[in-house]
Amino acid sequence: MKFGKKYQTSLTEVDVKKAYDPAAAIANAIATAKAAFDETIELHVRLGVDPRQADQQVRGTVVLPNGTGKKVRVLVIAKGDKADAAKEAGADIVGAEEIIQKIISENFLDFDVCITSPDMMGQMGRVARILGPKGLMPSPKSGTVTPDVAKAVRDSKAGKVEYRLDKTAIIHCPIGKKSFGAEKLLENYNTLMDAIVKAKPAAAKGVYVKSVTLAATMGPGIKVAHRV
Repeated sequence: MKFGKKYQTSLTEVDVKKAYDPAAAIANAIATAKAAFDETIELHVRLGVDPRQADQQVRGTVVLPNGTGKKVRVLVIAKGDKADAAKEAGADIVGAEEIIQKIISENFLDFDVCITSPDMMGQMGRVARILGPKGLMPSPKSGTVTPDVAKAVRDSKAGKVEYRLDKTAIIHCPIGKKSFGAEKLLENYNTLMDAIVKAKPAAAKGVYVKSVTLAATMGPGIKVAHRV
């Protein structure tokens, strides 16, 4: 694989074999973010669990104290008072059956988060095959199926992220933008890592957090000295 000059320069600025403390790792991630755009700083955590086992799944949501730096487009599928509350909370799109039909007929996916009230879940099965592969299907576990749709909207807008184990037992999650600066990124990092550690399944054996890596969108991976 051939890497660009900026990436190769970044590689010379960090010791890819060394595990840095979180603050130093974040400082290095910022320093190696050399692209012309405001790169996202990403966290990658490899866990000592078996993702094939139902009792070893790690999944949840957490609101990052400084947000993600990304403008989130929120769709709410609800009726009546809940629809009104969603609009007041700042949802970008609010509807019911007509939105479900639009997703089906037009493959409408112009949103980042889909939230629905429990009374609408009976109809959401019609769009599961469309939303599921895109990671947009509402779920009680991610807090996107809830009677309090207004709170879910506010949390999504404020910087709620979902962390979820992939099939290789790794969690990938953004902790903010390069422009946030080291202090805000460290706050977000600590909040997310605390949530992941607290989500340890009772069935997990041995070392839980096996490795932690930080990287800017176009930068090299930087190892972090993890605490667990």
